Amino acid sequence: MKVTPLILTYNEVANIGRVLERLIWAERIVVIDSGSTDETIEILKAYPQVEIFTRSFDSFASQCNYGLSKIHSEWVLSLDADYVLTDELITEIQALALDKTTDYYKARFKYCVFGKPLQGTLLPPRTILYRRDRAVYQNDGHAHRVKVNGNPQMLSGYIYHDDRKPLSRWLWAQDRYMVLEVKKLLSTPPSKLSLGDRIRKTKILAPFAVLIYCLIVKRGILDGWAGWYYTLQRVLAEILLSIHLIQAEKDS
Repeated sequence: MKVTPLILTYNEVANIGRVLERLIWAERIVVIDSGSTDETIEILKAYPQVEIFTRSFDSFASQCNYGLSKIHSEWVLSLDADYVLTDELITEIQALALDKTTDYYKARFKYCVFGKPLQGTLLPPRTILYRRDRAVYQNDGHAHRVKVNGNPQMLSGYIYHDDRKPLSRWLWAQDRYMVLEVKKLLSTPPSKLSLGDRIRKTKILAPFAVLIYCLIVKRGILDGWAGWYYTLQRVLAEILLSIHLIQAEKDS
């Protein structure tokens, strides 16, 4: 099975080297860069199998769909610039046989804080490996999702979500993300919102629900300060969302 990794980058100097080190087995890696101003491009150029395409950012889905147009292999491995493959997952992907009945594979995540994997995470399994000709990306709030026509399977190996960019960059990104999440919440009919999104629309319940969910349900309290750090990040993100929701409703 020939696989081409696809990665989006923008100022990922803190992460991209560790991600690429886990992809040295790939013959070709397609990177769509949104105009990085740090040393990201220099790091990418140090890997001969990396092919860089620069495109001004408009949305995650558009960037990914543009990336798909640059890939020629049947299979695509879609990764964020802070997704680090585990040894188990690499071995599993390399051992996959050509299976005409499977069109895409999902993988589970282990969220890392300061390089330490946590007991649990809010991240659901994500489609990471799929047939190129059956896939299209769609925006979903601040995030993006790939829609693949066909039959799925779940991989047993994990991906480490190991973002080591500074806190200031995380705060900047969350503020942008929550503006998009508000647009999604206010434009989607209530009957089509998930339970989680309906809780978020209350503006008050979500931060408390996330606090309990991360610490108790996902056992973050067992991770020490790393668990508290992750929990406080997620609570702060929900507080930012609530503030943006209140402002949007007052302005409408």
